[in-house]
Amino acid sequence: MICDECKKRKAVVHMTKMIQGHKEEIHLCEVCAKAGENSEAINNFSIPSFLTSILDANYNSNSTLRGYGVTNECSSCGTSLHEFKESGKFGCDECHIVFKERLNPLIRRIHGNSNHVGKVPKRTGGAIHLKRRLSYLKQKLQEAIEEEAFEKAVGYRDEIRELEEEIKKT
Repeated sequence: MICDECKKRKAVVHMTKMIQGHKEEIHLCEVCAKAGENSEAINNFSIPSFLTSILDANYNSNSTLRGYGVTNECSSCGTSLHEFKESGKFGCDECHIVFKERLNPLIRRIHGNSNHVGKVPKRTGGAIHLKRRLSYLKQKLQEAIEEEAFEKAVGYRDEIRELEEEIKKT
C-alpha cells in the first residue's frame, strides 16, 4: 500500500477513524507519519484513553469483576486498575497477573488471541517450545482417536507423558 500523503513510499502507519458510523482510513509512510506528528489524527490518539474506553466497555466500575472476586489493585505494588487505565503502564511484573481477567478480553479483541503465538528465542524459550509441542501432540492424539488409529494414539499418548514429565522438571 502506498502512502496517502506523498504517494511515493510504502505505507507503514495505518489509522482508521470511525465517526458516526463512517470509516476513514489513513495510510502513511514513516517519513510522512513523523512529519505529521502535529496532525490532529496523531495528536488526538492516546493509548490510555484507548485502554480506558475498551476496559470500560467490557466491565462495570465496581471493585470486583462481576462476582469473580478480582480486585482493582495490585497487591504487590499497589497500582490500581484506574492508574493503569490512565497511564497505560503497569507498576510491576505482577500487575498482568492481578489484572488478567480484565486484560484477556481486551487482548483478545485487539490481537485475536490472548496467548502469545509468535516467535520465541531458542536459547530462552525452552519451556514455551515444550508446551507448544505438548499442545500439538494432544491435537494429534485427538485426531488419531477420531480416525480410530489407536496404534498412533498410543504413541502420541506415550510421547505426551514423557513431555509432561520433562515440563515438570523445568
